[in-house]
Amino acid sequence: MAQVIVTVNDRPYTMQCPDGEEEQLRELAKLLDTEVSRIKSNVGAVGDIRLLVMAGLMVADRLSESVRRIEELEDQLRSAREARNVTAQQAREMEAKFAERMEIAAQRLQGLAAKIP
Repeated sequence: MAQVIVTVNDRPYTMQCPDGEEEQLRELAKLLDTEVSRIKSNVGAVGDIRLLVMAGLMVADRLSESVRRIEELEDQLRSAREARNVTAQQAREMEAKFAERMEIAAQRLQGLAAKIP
């Protein structure tokens, strides 16, 4: 396990994470610190625990919204794939009908050509 010192609300915290994930942990701490700073500028001085809870809720809200949006996009993608499959099937059916009609037309033309001396 790696140890990383992150800073949130101008305070250092020593955290552990799996080796190789140190930069990810720093980025997450930076995101939390940004939310803490935003709340402090809007709300003013509040206790550290309340400040961190508020920041955590803000991050959780953003995560929740992102998950909802991903689910919407997955639904749209699924619908688009289904529409594509229906359209492809319709195209195959139309192609088969067209080929059948072309065959009938070719047979008629051959019949007419045979009647011409």
